[in-house]
Amino acid sequence: MKFVVKAWSNGKARTGLLQLTNCPNSIETPSLLLSTRKGLPLFISPDLLPSLPSPDSHLLQFSPLHFLEGPSPKTISSIGGLHQMLGLHEYGYAAVPRDSIQCLPECNSTNKMGASFETPCGRSLVDYLFLLIKPVEYIEMISSMRPNLWTTLADEVPAWVSDKRNKTSVDRTVKWLDECIAKSPAGGAVFGSIVGGSNIEERQRCAQEVAMRNVSGYWIGGVGLGESMDERPSLLNTVTDKLPEERPRLISGLGLPEEILQGVAAGVDLFDSVYIYQLTLGGFALIFPLNIMEKNLYDFQSTDQGSDGTKINLKATLYRKDTTPIVEGCSCYTCKNHTKAYINHLLNVHEMLAQILLEIHNTHHHLGFFRSIREAIKEGKFEQFQKKFIRSRRDHLAASVASV
Repeated sequence: MKFVVKAWSNGKARTGLLQLTNCPNSIETPSLLLSTRKGLPLFISPDLLPSLPSPDSHLLQFSPLHFLEGPSPKTISSIGGLHQMLGLHEYGYAAVPRDSIQCLPECNSTNKMGASFETPCGRSLVDYLFLLIKPVEYIEMISSMRPNLWTTLADEVPAWVSDKRNKTSVDRTVKWLDECIAKSPAGGAVFGSIVGGSNIEERQRCAQEVAMRNVSGYWIGGVGLGESMDERPSLLNTVTDKLPEERPRLISGLGLPEEILQGVAAGVDLFDSVYIYQLTLGGFALIFPLNIMEKNLYDFQSTDQGSDGTKINLKATLYRKDTTPIVEGCSCYTCKNHTKAYINHLLNVHEMLAQILLEIHNTHHHLGFFRSIREAIKEGKFEQFQKKFIRSRRDHLAASVASV
């Protein structure tokens, strides 16, 4: 793996170029990892993946935990790994042990020998089972799947745990890091996990410990698990201040546009979240303009019922006869071929095609947001970009409340 920082803006915000081993496309950062279930986006089939912007959409996140039921590591290895099994040879895979769909960190890692996860197991997503994963078993899974990059096991804890529990989580995560590195398979860049909850001192200690290890990058875990928006910047800066600038940083749990901007401001390069999945499942579509520096963020569609200025609820009766695309001028497959009225109909008759079309649009739009961020950094205007986005959103929400 190769990573080069290309430009800086307003302190820590930066753009870079990530080249993964055995992956033909370089990825510009800051970048979004597309969430998957067992290696594939939840609603977008492989034949529709090429409709997304390339190569921005060529980095996929998956949780090895999702493979605890299904083909065994030996079977996946005999096929030739995840790329071979799924036929997505031009895409990069990042293995992150957090279960992106269901994660109850307060129940995690009660056993010193390994990480205990509650993960889907059974006939449906409401069936769950606690499973204990030891570092040696985790490495066996990584070796069989052969991802382009993978993160070490982490003892993630929510923001409300005690200082003693935070200290335990750091000690345990560093111990597992050493075990994972010692058993590390050939190939695939390893990202050291950094935890510490909402305790700044423990976050700092963990970052210092991980920075001393021989890893290719860093995964900032335990974020988006109860900390407030106001306290998050200091937690992130505490970590990134202790990390070498020449290695990439990956984070899970930040998905809202405001959260993404917080991460970029702290020097994070790669983002993994289920924001798009949650929007799509709820019938929401992203609408905010991407040329934020050129116009008021909410100059259009600000009067739509059910809109917060960032997204609209396409289940609303308002869109039953709306024959316009989700966003005028959007080049995604959905907006070029279908209307709000059609998607409203699909949602109301519970047709899965609604989620397919929504996930295509929301993914395309969110990738465009990252592209706008990169442009702002290259122009040295990231701070202005961030302030204008947040100010416009607050003004819109205040106006919406006043009009009720």
